[in-house]
Amino acid sequence: MSLAPSLSRLPRVTLSGQVAGAMRDAVLSGLFRPGQQMNEADLATRFAVSRGPVREAMQRLVQEGLLVGHPHRGVFVVELTEADLADVYLAREAIEGAALRRIAALPDRAALRLRLAAEAERMAEAVAAENWREVADADLAFHRALVDAAASPRLSRMFDTVQAETRLCLHLLMAGYRSSAELAAEHRRLAALATGDDLAAAQAELGRHLADPIHILRRIGAPGSGASAP
Repeated sequence: MSLAPSLSRLPRVTLSGQVAGAMRDAVLSGLFRPGQQMNEADLATRFAVSRGPVREAMQRLVQEGLLVGHPHRGVFVVELTEADLADVYLAREAIEGAALRRIAALPDRAALRLRLAAEAERMAEAVAAENWREVADADLAFHRALVDAAASPRLSRMFDTVQAETRLCLHLLMAGYRSSAELAAEHRRLAALATGDDLAAAQAELGRHLADPIHILRRIGAPGSGASAP
């Protein structure tokens, strides 16, 4: 018997996927606070589903790094420390640095240059409007486009693994970025260098760009940074 008819009737998003999406949004928006315990029964009631989809959704978010499980204690919203932030951006520098090397070999980078410039302009407009969620979305879209331009499915999948944690980092860092008029300009510089002919300069700019969040975290005194607010 062919499985094709049955497979074609499967929903695009499973119930557990829908629950995971709602929980992910709640974590990234701050509705679920860092360190908050996730109660499976309460979540099932909130989403009007059985506990199975909630359990699967929680497991997915643990894999994404947004939740963390502690044996004999339960599952909690992750609390990012300065060390965690540094590690996420270390991984991103490795992934995006490899993407830059592939991009440098492309015969035509004009389309990528336009795409990156558009995201930088979207970021500038969002900063001017003080729409920090849109700023974070444009930031992530910029770097997603950079990685995908390398046309390496494995690099793109690697970026997927840090994408959720990156969103959480950006949510944490927006308070520091609010006072920075350089955010969009920094992305414009990176866009120009990433699609130019000086790979070493592009790599150096990427390193500076991804090092900044540590300084921002210390300046704003975010949880886990060991710093005091200005």
